[in-house]
Amino acid sequence: MISLNTFDYILIITFFAITLFIGIYVSKKSGKDSTEYFLSGRNMPWWLLGVSMVATTFSTDTPNFVTDIVRKDGVSANWMWWAFLITGLLTVFVYAKLWRKSDLKTDIEFYELRYGGKPAKFLRAFRALYLGFLFNIFAMAGVTLAAIKIGGIMLGLEPWETIIYAGTVTVIFSTLGGFKGVVYTDFILFFTAMAGAIGAAIYLVNIPEVGGIQALLTHENVIDKLSILPDFSNTEAIITLLIIPLSVQWWSSWYPGAEPGGGGYIAQRMLAAKDENNAIGATFFFNIMHYALRPWPWILVALASLVVFPDVASIKEAFPNIADNKLGHDLAYSAMLTKLPNGLLGLVLASLIAAYMSTISTHLNWGSSYIVNDFYKQHINKNASEKELVFTGKISTIILMILSALFALYLQNAKQLFDIIIMFGAGTGLIFILRWFWWRINAWSEISAMIISGVISLLFSSEVISELFFGAQGYFPSWAKFPLTVFITSSIWILFTYLTKPESEETLVNFYRKTTPGGPSWKYYFKSIVKEKNTIINFDKNWNVPSGIKAMLLGCLLIYAILFATGHWIYGNTIIAISFTILALLSVYLLLKIWNKLKNNFL
Repeated sequence: MISLNTFDYILIITFFAITLFIGIYVSKKSGKDSTEYFLSGRNMPWWLLGVSMVATTFSTDTPNFVTDIVRKDGVSANWMWWAFLITGLLTVFVYAKLWRKSDLKTDIEFYELRYGGKPAKFLRAFRALYLGFLFNIFAMAGVTLAAIKIGGIMLGLEPWETIIYAGTVTVIFSTLGGFKGVVYTDFILFFTAMAGAIGAAIYLVNIPEVGGIQALLTHENVIDKLSILPDFSNTEAIITLLIIPLSVQWWSSWYPGAEPGGGGYIAQRMLAAKDENNAIGATFFFNIMHYALRPWPWILVALASLVVFPDVASIKEAFPNIADNKLGHDLAYSAMLTKLPNGLLGLVLASLIAAYMSTISTHLNWGSSYIVNDFYKQHINKNASEKELVFTGKISTIILMILSALFALYLQNAKQLFDIIIMFGAGTGLIFILRWFWWRINAWSEISAMIISGVISLLFSSEVISELFFGAQGYFPSWAKFPLTVFITSSIWILFTYLTKPESEETLVNFYRKTTPGGPSWKYYFKSIVKEKNTIINFDKNWNVPSGIKAMLLGCLLIYAILFATGHWIYGNTIIAISFTILALLSVYLLLKIWNKLKNNFL
């Protein structure tokens, strides 16, 4: 347990006060109607939304998660989430403008724009509760679990105390300020969180126990963890950490903040943008910061923790009061922070509080928007006034906070939730990518994928079945569980697509007129199937996907080059670092050339 001085308390209290002031200040305008409460009137600039996206994903569980995987499998283990950059940039260069053109209040509302009839209504209601309620509680529980561990290690707080102190302030300003309050405070939270993470990394690498960057990089506990790429002589590591994430996972799985085709709170921010260009600018800025630069402070602290706390037993020895069901490698991040000096300690604690509040407030507002707009308004009270909808949003915000806090008490580490969410979404992602461009996909495609993915994931999670199929004597290697789930799910939903009728002509024509995605599939549909030929438009003019994919590939090259360059500059590998820096600059030049050919100029 640490000892805070007056300056530390001033930093933390000031931060809480500013956050609450913003929530109260914008509460009057935010409560005007549901569009203002959940989308801030759709007039947000790209830079504010981009910073908000970064702040939201800078949660308290992320440093813990990164520390956990780095300590176990090295820096290269981050490819399990670095691979999501591909879908992130596909959202930037292909889907961002489509979402903004759709003019929806939530991405779940998309179901009744793209599909029709009772299946569409069912999908919208079910996904609203499934994502906005169930999965949202999972995600917030992971963030709250990290806060509990930080509070226990650094402040000696009981889990319920951490939840009461941090949760109460967060739910108050989230309830009052709505989406505008969330985004405005995110701007402050972002800089606080970045300053805290960078300051902590610099100080902790240079404490006497670690001895500076050179001593760290040559330490026997660290030297085999440094590689940014997996060991190519280790076949299983290459397959699980690199091949599967880069070839299958990024397009096939739904994961908060990295949804194939865009979705969730990322879509919420795109829908809140002033226009299509601002939606594109926000998501591109987010992906650069999220993947290329922000991970390195966490990675450095994780590596330093291997010197100070080489195993879980050493963490337990240093912090004997931590409950066994909360003990794990992820605790090493919080354990390292206890070595910070006063002043910096207050800043880092404020930054961790900022990370917690930013993520939780976003999830609360986003989940509440689903419950209000896509369930309550559609199935409970279709004639609800705007005042009633805002009030319902505030109540659902409080309920989500309470339930996620209770669930957090039963979790052990953030990796548990990552694995659960990845498996439950396996195989559904391809639909989210194709449904804009393949007219034949219908509501039953999504319903079948959602059901089969869940059933297969539960079956494969069973100890008996898992051992039979993926055990030492099983039919498949252990790494095949995820790809097999994707294959079965994808095969079944494609089969259901062809066994069921397509959506009505009226539904498909209305969807196309509003979003104009273009492409050969729609061109075929309008020329061969649509009865009213006057609905045909210039498809070639609207089909920017090939150029968007080129921009996506160059964007990936740019961001991965920055990621590698940053790492090698830190490692002191000057020649390699310079090479990746030059590659990044070349990627910028080529990306700008490609982007200038697209219909909508960037910013």
